[in-house]
Order: sequence, then C-alpha cells, then structure tokens
Amino acid sequence: MSNLDHGKFTRVTTLFHSLLGLDVFLLFFTGYAIMFNDELWWMLTLMGGASGVTAIHRITGIGLIALVVFWITLQIISSTGRSNFSKILPAKDDIDAFIQDIQFVLGRADERHPSARQFAGYKADEVPLLSYIGKGVVFIFSIELTLLAISGLLIWSKTGLAAMFQTKAAAMAFVTFHGLLGVIMLMGVMFHIFEHGMHPAFYPVETKAFIPRSMVPEHHGDDEEPDTTGIERLSLSPSWRTVSTIFGAMTVIGIVSVLIGSIFDEGYPVPRELAIGGGPASILLTIGINLGMVVLGVGLVLSMYGNVLRIRWEQQLEEEREPPAAADGGEPQTDGGQPNTDDAASEN
Repeated sequence: MSNLDHGKFTRVTTLFHSLLGLDVFLLFFTGYAIMFNDELWWMLTLMGGASGVTAIHRITGIGLIALVVFWITLQIISSTGRSNFSKILPAKDDIDAFIQDIQFVLGRADERHPSARQFAGYKADEVPLLSYIGKGVVFIFSIELTLLAISGLLIWSKTGLAAMFQTKAAAMAFVTFHGLLGVIMLMGVMFHIFEHGMHPAFYPVETKAFIPRSMVPEHHGDDEEPDTTGIERLSLSPSWRTVSTIFGAMTVIGIVSVLIGSIFDEGYPVPRELAIGGGPASILLTIGINLGMVVLGVGLVLSMYGNVLRIRWEQQLEEEREPPAAADGGEPQTDGGQPNTDDAASEN
C-alpha cells in the first residue's frame, strides 16, 4: 500500500456515499426502464412490469429524500459535519487554481496550483480534501439531487400537478424537466464511474471512497514518514489499458445514445407533441442505450466491491488487534506476569 490508499472521509461519509449510490442506481434503472420501455423491455420485465417499476421508483425516491434530509441534518448538528462543509465551500484558492490550470494547459504555467493537486507526487496531507473540480462535482450533484427530489414529489400525481399549474402544458413541462434533469445527471454519474473505476493508480476501484481515514495508518511499513505518496512503488495492472479503453468507449456510446434517445423517444420525458419520433429509432440506438445501462451496472458492482474491501479490511484490523493464543490453549503470558518455572529452573 501507499499514501495513495489513504482515506479522506469519515466512516459515516463513506457509508452515506454507498447508500446514496445504491439509491441513485435504482432510481436510474427504474426511471430509464419507464423512459425507454421499448429499448429496455427486459429490464421492465425483470422488475415486475410497469406497476412494479413505478413502485420501486417511488420507494427509492422516498429513500433519496430521507438520505438528503439526514445528510443536511448531520452537517448542521455535528462539529465534523460543519468543519467538512466549510472545507468544500469555494474559496479564492479554488479560483486561482482554475485560472492556473487553464494557464498550465496553454503552456503558460510550469505546474498546477496546490489547490488543484490530486495525488501523484504529493503526500496525503499535502492534498486538499477536495480540489475545485471535486467541489464542483459535490455542488452539481447536490443541486441535481435536490431538484430531482422536489420535482419527483410534485409529479407524483399528475392530476394534482395540473391543478397546481392550472394548465396541462405547464404540468407536462415540469414532468419534462424532471426527466431531462435525470438525463443530465446520468451523464455525470457515468463519467464519475469511469473516472474513479478506471484511474490507473486505483483500478479497479478507488478505496478512499469506501475505507474511512480512521482505518488507514499514516504510512505503511517504513520507519519514518515517506517524502512522497509512494506512487513510484505501484505497477500498472496488465489489464488496465484494455479494460479502460473498452469501458471508456462504452461510457461515451452510452451517454450519446441516452441523450439521443431522450430526444427521439416519445411520452417521457419529452411529451409526444415535442418528440421527433416514437419507439426505438434503430438497432444501434437500442444497443447504445443498453450499453449505458451496462456502465451503470458496472458502477453498482464496483460500489459493492468497494464495500467488500472495507469489510475485509475491518476483519484484518480486528485480527491484528487480537492477542496471540497460547500453544496449550491457555491465556498468553504478559510482560508483567511470572516467568515460566521450567525456564527459571534452567536459568539456575
């Protein structure tokens, strides 16, 4: 292991991340089974048809609202939450980092700004909790999840929504907003899966998102703290290049197909009056949309795998804490105990 393995988040945060990920994946699977019922007929069938998918979607929607309320409450009432919240607020250093990154890309800066550091070449304590990119992801996802939850509650009953907005067109526009917001968030989630699953230093899963910092030592197997992250000790997995290339292609194809499908398909989220066409436009579009669902499925599997790694890591730490048992089955002798009589006699 190296300092690259160091967790940055608390135990509660890592567990919340896993629960939120599971809930969002279920929302995507059920929502797109409804949206692309022609292309994803098999997914609709597996989840019990239209009524079953709708029920699961609503249950997971309530779960999303519960998680959001829990997280907001935790950030307010806990000192750790308030401290972490202050660290993710945009600051002047983030603006400077963004400007310097642009200059770096254009060849007008020799290095990236310290607030834009990720891992390579730096120790864990030299890397910010979140770079400006990470902060942007947190805020974008937070806004999208909040808007999805609010719009989802409002369109729970289309009749009530129409009465609230007085016209059917206004109510349908709100339904469209909910669906298209889901499409936008889907693209971000798919890129998120690719970024953290195919990172060459963490492939196939970035453990810091699952193993809390309290369970990771400051450094590993050295007498003194190392000067770097230890990235030079890592070797590239033989399968990374092939897997990352294939998975990257699937991610791009899936995103483009879902985006095009949301324009060409009719009924939801785009109203029939605004849609270009109905049903699957072509076999290629159908394949592309299914590839997008495969990418989400891989993300779900990687999330489960990350939690398995956390459980195994906890078990290993527990085993290391347990004192070794005596050979005869008795209690092991401590340093302050009486010496063995045989050993004492031999010494005399």
